[in-house]
Amino acid sequence: MTKTYPCVLTIAGSDCSGGAGIQADIKTVSALGAYAASAITAITVQNTCGVSAIHPIPSEYITGQIEAVMSDISPEAVKIGMVYSTETAHLIVESLNRFRPRYIVFDPVMISTSGYKLIEDSAIESITREIMPVLTLITPNLYEAEVLSGKEINSLESMQMAAHELLKYGSEAVLIKGGHLKSNIMYDLLQIKGEQQPHIFKAPHIESNNTHGTGCTLSSAITTFLSLGDPLTKAVEKAKEYVYQCIKSGKDVCIGKGHGPLNHFHSPTAMHIFTEK
Repeated sequence: MTKTYPCVLTIAGSDCSGGAGIQADIKTVSALGAYAASAITAITVQNTCGVSAIHPIPSEYITGQIEAVMSDISPEAVKIGMVYSTETAHLIVESLNRFRPRYIVFDPVMISTSGYKLIEDSAIESITREIMPVLTLITPNLYEAEVLSGKEINSLESMQMAAHELLKYGSEAVLIKGGHLKSNIMYDLLQIKGEQQPHIFKAPHIESNNTHGTGCTLSSAITTFLSLGDPLTKAVEKAKEYVYQCIKSGKDVCIGKGHGPLNHFHSPTAMHIFTEK
């Protein structure tokens, strides 16, 4: 009997400063005990102070990366991050439909922490029309949820309304991250298709300048816990706790001159988990 790791494929942009994107995804998946593979959709020129340029990867190389990983390693869980263009969105869905992984989690990255636009306007329609129908979960922040749902969000009640609106596009579940609500308590709302009441996750606000890559880390953590066998609600709960500890343990660390990264390796007990194959 051979052994293998649970595998996660992340399809996202590269952050040369190491705090977000592919780099944050790989750190997260590895820290939580799974095997990380990647397909890069764009190369960004950025550091902790902001993004200064984006270079999209040619379409045939995006498809090639996905198919190389899926045809050989066959990960059951896929995380999608930065989708810069309509063509990229179409190619990703086309490739994943051929291999049909069990779980697909999408973090619809639209604006960087520093305010740099990370997606073409035309790609937003592709997200709702092509990507969302194949998803296990989409994890927008408040701004992204407003753009995708067309609804203003300023409370838990409006978060739930927006979540129900987003479910109409076909995703099995929506997690709206409420980090930008003005409150000392951080609220996230998980709405699962077919369930009337949402799951509310809350945590104390941590005052920190080191929040670069938080969304990437959360979506990757959820995807990893799904690959390890957790049901969706438990995967979100465990991922939320992981990110909370990443922020808490990294809040006093100085990396760069702007928004620093999380501490992805705060737990010294992180181990790879083997499964029989």
